[in-house]
Amino acid sequence: MTGQTHRPHLTFDGDQDSGTSTPYARYVHLAELHALQHPLSPEPSEYTFIVTTQVMELLFDLLHREWTGARAALRADDLSAAGDALRRGHHVQDVLVSSWDLLATMTPAEFNAFRPVLGEASGFQSSMFLLLEFLLGNRSERLLTMYQDSPAEYDELFTELRTPSLYDEALAVLSRRGLEIPVGPTAARHEHDDAVEAAWRTVYTDPALADLARLGEALLDTAERVTRWRQRHYSCVKRTMGGKPGTGGSSGLSWLKTAADQDVFPELWSVRNEL
Repeated sequence: MTGQTHRPHLTFDGDQDSGTSTPYARYVHLAELHALQHPLSPEPSEYTFIVTTQVMELLFDLLHREWTGARAALRADDLSAAGDALRRGHHVQDVLVSSWDLLATMTPAEFNAFRPVLGEASGFQSSMFLLLEFLLGNRSERLLTMYQDSPAEYDELFTELRTPSLYDEALAVLSRRGLEIPVGPTAARHEHDDAVEAAWRTVYTDPALADLARLGEALLDTAERVTRWRQRHYSCVKRTMGGKPGTGGSSGLSWLKTAADQDVFPELWSVRNEL
């Protein structure tokens, strides 16, 4: 008989000792997930702040997986797999940018009502966020000072600092294809290089290198979304707390503005002037 409707199961086999009633709850650890929010003030907006930042951290982890996967694929000269990982990462980045919508309309009065309970806590201290920055090539060894009392986080960040970045591996692909790419220090922040820009100019103007041009565009899609994230962060803070110093000791707006104005993969932007 066609068109028959099947209702979902309402009883389940499995381990009931876990204290959860459904396979879904056990699979996603639902009870643990909903027990992680602990506001320290009576201000309702603090709960929104906690949930949003926790969601961001989970998305950081997902993005880290995609970017490390893309880096490994580039190292293996598998541009198709690298492009797929970057594309999946673009969707994660889009959700991350949109997540600021949950915080952007918080009034200064609402934020000030719970800001004292944050103490020195700041998103800048997120080790997963810093891993993403290091992966992009935005590197600074002095930032590891924050984790000197957290050996696991310190070791992970130290290892990342000594590992070629996502962009380094993309440039290595260009080098293996015969383009002239200078070798720079792995642990240093990537700065604009005229020789790298010249290599990308060749990529974009030589039809035989069309696959590398597609890689360049996928990387630029990633870079543009990083800029969107930084700009959205800046505008959200500007609306919510104005020019006050950040909770983590930064200069607040001016520090965020500097970050928002800094291009990721700079040669992919500057080469546009010559195309």
